[in-house]
Amino acid sequence: MSQQKINAGILGATGMVGQRFITLLAAHPYFNISVLAASPRSAGEKFSKTVEGRWKMPVPIPENIGGMTVYDASDVESVSAACDFVFSAFEMPKKEDVKNLEEAYAKSETPVVSNTSACRNYPDVPMLIAEINSAHLGVLETQKKRLGTKTGFIAVKPNCSIQSYVPMLTPLLGYGLKAAAVSTYQAISGAGKSFEDWPEMIGNVIPYIGGEEEKSEREPMKIWGSVKNGQIENAALPAITSQCVRVPAADGHMATVFVKFENPSDKPSKEQILNLWKNFKGEPQELNLPSAPKQFIHYFEEDDRPQTKLDRDLENGMAISAGRLREDPAGIFDYKFIGLSHNTLRGAAGGGVLSAELLYKKGFIIKK
Repeated sequence: MSQQKINAGILGATGMVGQRFITLLAAHPYFNISVLAASPRSAGEKFSKTVEGRWKMPVPIPENIGGMTVYDASDVESVSAACDFVFSAFEMPKKEDVKNLEEAYAKSETPVVSNTSACRNYPDVPMLIAEINSAHLGVLETQKKRLGTKTGFIAVKPNCSIQSYVPMLTPLLGYGLKAAAVSTYQAISGAGKSFEDWPEMIGNVIPYIGGEEEKSEREPMKIWGSVKNGQIENAALPAITSQCVRVPAADGHMATVFVKFENPSDKPSKEQILNLWKNFKGEPQELNLPSAPKQFIHYFEEDDRPQTKLDRDLENGMAISAGRLREDPAGIFDYKFIGLSHNTLRGAAGGGVLSAELLYKKGFIIKK
């Protein structure tokens, strides 16, 4: 007898990340899309009409989705009644309003797996890269007490760009990683755009993305933090400095990374680092979750890899690519390398689905 699927709602279903959630969940083995929600201007319309002329995915709208009526995301009672939990990709002008909306869903006993940044900095809200910090799910009991819920909670995804370097830095922490300098080269889909609606980006590079550098430097500290007294205490090291640049690529965020260790005489060899990356896995791989890549980090020996166009879709866009690991001949840093991740798959909707799979398998997401 097949197990009954968990009903999932999508907040912000008409946007780029919401559309990606739809394509990933259309035939998911655990989850069934039961309700779509967006802004009031889309409410009451058929989904296919709300995205007419602005469906950005490379595959057609799933047949069973196009005819669904879109709900108003602010109608928490109606949306919650139609699902067991929600994915949130709903943006509003004020971050506080997004926080209040997501907390309202949690307080209605509807768990929230969020792609937004509104609740990322709360110490009782886990910010998951599922292979790295699944132990942070332990703070959910503290959060539930704060919100006054039994089953409702919020779990969030980190910023999309940090997926292109945090996985490679994580196994180096045990060697006394002191500092990292990172530059990210971010695709236009990270701004919710395509070349059709942002033709100015063709042949162009913009040397600034608002808020990205702060997130790139701050959010890894929470991911590497430890749980103390029911809350996440951020790590102090390594120190990270970053620059974030918008580049004319459709999808895929690339990072150039330089690292320095506390004691150069104790730094790992290149062979040790490659072995650490090759063997790095987490609960998603151990549990064989549907969205988990078999190999979390793929290393390319070729000097001209990874490449955004060639490698961003590795393992359905959920694997991380690395290449060009070498010592720094100037001696300013110890090593340097390249990283690549798919920003709307691993970095956004795909990472959210993987987090939900983990939450489901560990008993946090259940049928109402």
